[in-house]
Amino acid sequence: MTWVDSQAMLHSGATGWREAGAGEPLLFLHGLGGTRGSWNPQLEYFSQNRRCIAWDMPGYGVSSGETPLTFERIADRVVELLDHLGVECIDMVGLSFGGMHALHTALNHPARVGRLVLADTSPAFGMDGTKPEDWKAARTGAMDAGETPATIAAPILDSIVSKPLAADVRDDLIAAFARIPVDGFRAAVDCLPHNDIRPRLHEIAHQSLVIVGELDTETPVAYAQALADGLENSTLVVLPEVGHLSPSEDPAAFNAAVDTFLSVPSSLMYPSGESQ
Repeated sequence: MTWVDSQAMLHSGATGWREAGAGEPLLFLHGLGGTRGSWNPQLEYFSQNRRCIAWDMPGYGVSSGETPLTFERIADRVVELLDHLGVECIDMVGLSFGGMHALHTALNHPARVGRLVLADTSPAFGMDGTKPEDWKAARTGAMDAGETPATIAAPILDSIVSKPLAADVRDDLIAAFARIPVDGFRAAVDCLPHNDIRPRLHEIAHQSLVIVGELDTETPVAYAQALADGLENSTLVVLPEVGHLSPSEDPAAFNAAVDTFLSVPSSLMYPSGESQ
């Protein structure tokens, strides 16, 4: 696979992305512990017939941060990138924190979003009773002690999968995690607990595929079910024997599910206008 890494100065700051393939555009939004390099198995597969774009979110990779970092600012930056790339409307694939970015973009800029693939994500923080300060301390404590994203990448990634990753995929994920600046990671950790769109889920009419690993303990199946139930036009797919990083743990099953979803003409997916 051949890809091109680019960076542009947008209205709100520098933004980087990786691009591969040609055709109908498809945007990939990484999670809390990722950057553009987290999606290589998907870019290799989907770039055969689509224009694949995987970005670095604000404050990650080569993208400048937002002060403060909010979901609204992230959604606005998504749209700025689409404007720069000459893309009016795009299908989006978001993992975990990136799934939240896709949802907020659909709420704030609905005309710019086509179909949604929401992987291992949640409509709200703290659905299991977790307190924001406890969650944040658990994720930034190592950095308070002098660690960096590069030094914590491997143990964190290994702790949220259900079985060992393929060596090349694991190496790519570690490298992607290592590209996160400390300040960007801290800003993202501060931002994530503010997610709660449950009262507005019914406003998202976009056709949506909710994917979750059967063994995901970070955003478990119950979270995915709540997300799918709240969306107007959704279907839920549970991938067996998979943990929190479904695109990386079982790329073949993940890609097949997404490809099937995106291959069905929009007009035929939900002819009754009801969720499946």
